[in-house]
Amino acid sequence: MIVIDGDWREYRRDEDDELLGYLRPVPGEPDRFVPVTVFGHPLGEAGDEFDAERVLDAIGLSYLADRWLLTIPGRAEPVAVEIVEASPQRVRLRSVDFGYEGDIGTVFTLSAPPGDALRRQ
Repeated sequence: MIVIDGDWREYRRDEDDELLGYLRPVPGEPDRFVPVTVFGHPLGEAGDEFDAERVLDAIGLSYLADRWLLTIPGRAEPVAVEIVEASPQRVRLRSVDFGYEGDIGTVFTLSAPPGDALRRQ
């Protein structure tokens, strides 16, 4: 089951056809798109199709190796996490935050797109 909206357009790398992310249409602005990850997190500002594609080309899949911050309800500070698995259905994250009350390596699973719960560090 794919959770990403049906009107989002896949964007694939020319060399190997790897899915880099999606072009998410801006409601009410048919010629503007937001470049988003394979799990639906925005990677840049809205622009025309060419600009959104260039963002995805420039970033590639490097966002998978970035540190991210996960907001957990009831916790004042976000938890530093790394991506374990990313797909159009979900993103799995592993805690790398020594200040988190849970264990290092605790795995969190979020449905795609994760909304405001996740942001790049």
